[in-house]
Amino acid sequence: MAQATTHGATTAAAAPAASEPWYKVLYIQVLIAIALGVAVGYFYPEFGKSLKWLGDAFVALIKMMIAPIIFCTIVHGIASIGDLKKVGRVGLKALIYFEVVSTIALLIGILVGEVVQPGAGFHADPAKLDASKVATYASKAAADSTIAHIMALIPKSFFDAFATGDLLQVLLISILTGVVVTGMGARAAGISHAIDTAGQVFFRIIGLIVKLAPIGAFGAMAFTIGEYGIQKVVDLAWLVGTFYVTAMLFVIVVLGSIARFAGFSIFRFLAYIKDELLIVLGTSSSETVLPHIMTKMRRLGASDSVVGLVIPTGYSFNLDGTNIYMTLATLFLAQAVGADLSIGQYATIILVAMLTSKGASGVTGAGFITLAATLAAIPNNPVPVAAMTLVLGIDKFMSECRALTNLIGNGVACVVVSRWEGELDVTKLNEVMANPISIGTHISDESPQPMDTDSSAPKVAAAQ
Repeated sequence: MAQATTHGATTAAAAPAASEPWYKVLYIQVLIAIALGVAVGYFYPEFGKSLKWLGDAFVALIKMMIAPIIFCTIVHGIASIGDLKKVGRVGLKALIYFEVVSTIALLIGILVGEVVQPGAGFHADPAKLDASKVATYASKAAADSTIAHIMALIPKSFFDAFATGDLLQVLLISILTGVVVTGMGARAAGISHAIDTAGQVFFRIIGLIVKLAPIGAFGAMAFTIGEYGIQKVVDLAWLVGTFYVTAMLFVIVVLGSIARFAGFSIFRFLAYIKDELLIVLGTSSSETVLPHIMTKMRRLGASDSVVGLVIPTGYSFNLDGTNIYMTLATLFLAQAVGADLSIGQYATIILVAMLTSKGASGVTGAGFITLAATLAAIPNNPVPVAAMTLVLGIDKFMSECRALTNLIGNGVACVVVSRWEGELDVTKLNEVMANPISIGTHISDESPQPMDTDSSAPKVAAAQ
């Protein structure tokens, strides 16, 4: 009976979306906006550069809601589970999955770099490179260390994490709060309800902001083309093309195999999240769709508790696109300056990249800083940080692919961990994928659903 109700609700909800005029569909609006942005940036580059604030404003509007949404979602998710042992089990499974898949992504970047040799024949002279262009990234990377990473997890105060928007700090505070609220039992029922209600308010605000996505995508794309020009991509097309093809193969082969094992098609999944993919393509940041992807994962049949833990955590610990980029770009720069890397240096690249990528958090340009940190940590420094000037002009184009791959990887991870926990409604999964709904019309009407605190609550929520 529950499945029949689910199917009926899905069909009923999909009906209005199907009858919408094409020009009101969000992903079509974003596609048109991206095309217009490219045209404006190409034909009127100065005007295109002046539109940067449109993209920045949209991203800022989204980012101002990310910290409170993550806090409310994680705290409510942990409290809803009502069992700290289960919280630890879900968290451990998620981290194991993240590390295994991230390592595969790093190794694929190295493998492709060695086979394709994108930097071979570049013959760049490190002495003639203008290091001042990447001085900012180098200085930030120089301050990076294991101890610095640990200390960066701790905010100056409880509210400082929300003020700065640091996702790792927000995660720490959210987990601690969720654990305490759970431990207080019935005494904290009012607090849990208040946090859940606040989360619903924040999700509705996001529903309003997302309607501005076409404007943000238009401004961001016009600036990118106007500032850097398509010629930059042409000059280094081999590297850009190699990265995009590698990321595509990773999604289709690696994530596709994982998806098949979990009982769904990666291609249907990509079609299901096409709205989010287009917004990320236009803004170069996966943070802009964090609330949307959480809503869609719930609708897909993943349990509320798993979604609340896996998706926000994945934004800091499961960055497949960033990992591929760091190893592939490192090999490109090494080949471009004629440096031969040893086995030990390869091992260092993988270990350092695994650590530094944890701070990328889906933010535009963060991958470039982590690349600088990785280069600086290679023994004997065979690849000077100044070599990054070779890819500075095209990093913006590659950041889009990083963000897209990160988003897809986090979505797949959520479904896999939910099934691993035995809390995935597979029937609902396939039904919803067959009847996708545009987030532009419906996300403002959805938010995390309240759940009972007994152990069966996640399964009940998934079957509603």
